[in-house]
Amino acid sequence: MEPLGQYPDPTHVVAHLSDPHLLADGLQYGVVDTAAHLERALTRLRRLPTPPQALVFTGDLADRGEPAAYRRLREVVEPAAADLGAEVVWVMGNHDDRGAYSRALFGVDSEEPQDRVHDVAGLRIVALDTSVPGWHHGELSDDQLAWLADVLDDPAPQGTLLALHHPPIPVPMLRLAELIELHDQPRLAEVVAGSDVRGILGGHFHFTCYSTFAGVPVSVASASCYTSELAPDGRLLSGVDAHQAFTLLHLYDDRVVHSVVPAHDAVEVSGYGLEMLEPFRALTPEERFDMVARKDSPLNKGS
Repeated sequence: MEPLGQYPDPTHVVAHLSDPHLLADGLQYGVVDTAAHLERALTRLRRLPTPPQALVFTGDLADRGEPAAYRRLREVVEPAAADLGAEVVWVMGNHDDRGAYSRALFGVDSEEPQDRVHDVAGLRIVALDTSVPGWHHGELSDDQLAWLADVLDDPAPQGTLLALHHPPIPVPMLRLAELIELHDQPRLAEVVAGSDVRGILGGHFHFTCYSTFAGVPVSVASASCYTSELAPDGRLLSGVDAHQAFTLLHLYDDRVVHSVVPAHDAVEVSGYGLEMLEPFRALTPEERFDMVARKDSPLNKGS
């Protein structure tokens, strides 16, 4: 549908998913069907009116780093990406294994940091590996920071999104996560500040939150597997099989809009059917405005 308001269509649409934690087989914690949850999220993603040009997965792709889990991930994600015509951007997380990750997803046998650059119609998406083998916190080496500075030295036509697993922000809602945050964040800030980075995408925390870093907006996507209970009842830490979501980014020339999309369907209590679409399109812009905005219009009086 053509724009109905005062803004043009976005230049880019990016779907940001995180923490699928796929297993080779079985259920996570004996309860969570991580593959089914991811499939459900992708089904809802395919129903969105404007398909994304990229699917960005910010880490913890496989719960135990199993080679078979990465193969299963590709079996679930790649058909959906093909249907959407979207490029897939993988990012390493603390649960991932570099060797299995690089072999299964890129056909490369490597134990080195998995940093990559993707060009999506002029929008640069940099996948930055903040994982530390054997640990759950995040780090970036001198070589990685130098590599990133070199990449960002040449601005991209539509700017850059930086995708990493460990978000460089405070975690006041989940204090234990402070022990597994990204270390030495000021060093990354020196590289990002003043660059063409328009947004930083992260995961790791299993709930949606937003902040800024070096003057750049930071968006943390919830998990598709299970989420962190932020108001636990008598528990120090609680994960729940509920509230899963992903984030949709609409990029404009001068801004980025972030929308949280629940990963599960819910009961509809109001709405209109698709049979209204063609008659609506046949109206003039003035008639459409009158129908939707005027409180006593036939549409609003009947709602």
